[in-house]
Amino acid sequence: MTPMFIQIQRWMMHTKLWRFVGFASAIVGLLCYALSSSFNHLFGNWNFMKIFLYTVFSFIICLIILFARTWQHSSSLRFKAHSAFLVLTITSVYSFFSDKVMNGKPDAYSLISCVAFAVMSLSLSRQIQCGFEVDLMYFYLGCLIVQLMKIKLSLAVIGIGFSYSLIILRSSFLSVEEIGYSEPEDENSVVIEINSQKQLANTDIAGTMEQLKTCLNTLEKKTLNLVEMLLKHVNEYDDSELMLPSVNFMIDELPSELINQLHETAKLMASAGFEKEFANVYISCRRKCLEECLISKVFGSQKINIKNKHQRVKYVDNVIKRWITASEIALKILFPFEQRLCDDVFSGFTSSATRFKEVFHGATLQLLNLVDAVADGSPSIWRLFKMVAIFETLHYLIPKLQFCPDSMVNETAVTVQNRLGEAISDLFMKLNYLIFRVPAAKQVAPPDGRHHPMTVQIMSYVASACRSRRTLEPILQKYPKVNNRLVFNASFVEHVEWIMDTLRRKMTAKSKDYEDFALRYLYMMNNRRYIEATIKRWDLDTVFSDVWFAKFQAIFQEELEFYQRNSWNKVMEILKLDNIDCMAPNDNVTAELLKEKLKLFNKHFEETYRAQSTWSVYDKKLREEIIRSVGNRLLPVYGIFIGKFRDCLGIHANQYVEYGMFEIQDRLNNLFLESNIDESSEFR
Repeated sequence: MTPMFIQIQRWMMHTKLWRFVGFASAIVGLLCYALSSSFNHLFGNWNFMKIFLYTVFSFIICLIILFARTWQHSSSLRFKAHSAFLVLTITSVYSFFSDKVMNGKPDAYSLISCVAFAVMSLSLSRQIQCGFEVDLMYFYLGCLIVQLMKIKLSLAVIGIGFSYSLIILRSSFLSVEEIGYSEPEDENSVVIEINSQKQLANTDIAGTMEQLKTCLNTLEKKTLNLVEMLLKHVNEYDDSELMLPSVNFMIDELPSELINQLHETAKLMASAGFEKEFANVYISCRRKCLEECLISKVFGSQKINIKNKHQRVKYVDNVIKRWITASEIALKILFPFEQRLCDDVFSGFTSSATRFKEVFHGATLQLLNLVDAVADGSPSIWRLFKMVAIFETLHYLIPKLQFCPDSMVNETAVTVQNRLGEAISDLFMKLNYLIFRVPAAKQVAPPDGRHHPMTVQIMSYVASACRSRRTLEPILQKYPKVNNRLVFNASFVEHVEWIMDTLRRKMTAKSKDYEDFALRYLYMMNNRRYIEATIKRWDLDTVFSDVWFAKFQAIFQEELEFYQRNSWNKVMEILKLDNIDCMAPNDNVTAELLKEKLKLFNKHFEETYRAQSTWSVYDKKLREEIIRSVGNRLLPVYGIFIGKFRDCLGIHANQYVEYGMFEIQDRLNNLFLESNIDESSEFR
């Protein structure tokens, strides 16, 4: 009986309960008084003006009852004095006119209104201390006794008994307040002093509470030790895919006696009426432990500072990887562990889901706050891919949060995911402009014609975007960019091809840094071959359409043609015979002309060879392709010329021929030997 009595007493002390009782009593009292004979005798029959005034008066009374607690804290002593005087005056005037005009017996409505107004006054006395509420209760109790006596003298016993009950109940409020009861104003309060030490001694709650704290402290230490073990395991996979153990390893490592002791303590305190106190202590300790594990140890920061925008951007850039790790550990290890723990401790007598919600609430919101900061960050290229990585983790996290009934966390997670998706879509649509603002884009074309550093950097971004295609494509569809009420919903492939076309135009502009037209086209071929190698290296073939690839290859062949036309074709132009016939009468003139052509060819061939031997090509395959293309054109033309030359000069021809066919081929094979070819290199 003692626990039940304590629980009833606790309920009776809650101001929310008395606010409801007072409001209900005021409604009943005002309605019954409006229908009573007392109102009819004092104010006459109802009319529109009386209804309006009585409605306004009733509305004011109800507001006073509902919000008495609010203006109680701001009331001064002078206000209390004036309010007490006003109530005294009104009740005195009412008593005078009531006694003067009412000679008959009161009806039931009058009696009910007196009872309701007395209870309303009692509820006011529980909520506020303005000095008039107790006197008002005494006034209505007196009216009740007098009205009962007018009906029948013996009925005064009922009125006196009812009045005595309310007065004793009022005095019990004061006695409980004197021994130190305080209503909990914060849900995070750990222990509520509810009764005197004599009452607590009956169930030994004070000793049980100390035992509970000891168990929770032991549990916290063991949890932190297990997290330390987990972090050592995680650090072993720092540069590879994170491999986490099963959640059972934490449960299995905890002593079963410790969990059983917590469960038995919970049952004991719940049976004694202290279930809420136990839950408050448990939630406070486990919430602190979870935040210590997740935020301080796993994430590596005491607080996630997102106030200063500049510091926030720099901070976020440095902690993205740790956030992803912390989120995975929370989802796969810590949250399931805490849920299992709640299920075991609160099994059989309360909702563990509600308790778990309060445990994991704070840590989860801190992680979501960081994602919100990332979405607000300044636009940058690599931030896009970090945001995509976070979006993927968050996309995996949100369904896992459905096991928790905390609607605030779920709604916050969805809101943050949407803001992040919009930021990713907006940033990806700006990628075509951002990637060409990198420092490498300001560099001039390399003097040896090798591929430009900008091409390396741009292709690294394109490859990263393509590897994230599975995530980016749904984001672009769900969060299309809207500008001036126009929706831009270009597909992922279209946008990537747009970037590649822009890169081609940038490379063409850079090629104009070269005065030698042949070097311009060699430079373009180097960049194009690097792009092709990157696409193959990262299996990006499916990203680009067949039309794009066909156009890409066609342009490469054009560039190879222009390269030859502006270098080796000029050399071959010298070897044109122009219908020279060695059997003509002027053989001496023809011989001299051929000697001059051969001499001029030797000079230009050597100059071209020496210049291009210092140029670079991207890889061995491109080098062989260029040499083969040049040889297929040059060698036949040179062979025909040397044949004609030998026909004209006869045995004297050898002394003028500097390069034989094999020597020409050998020279061509030695082109681009100074290139730094690295077929295994990858972009950085």
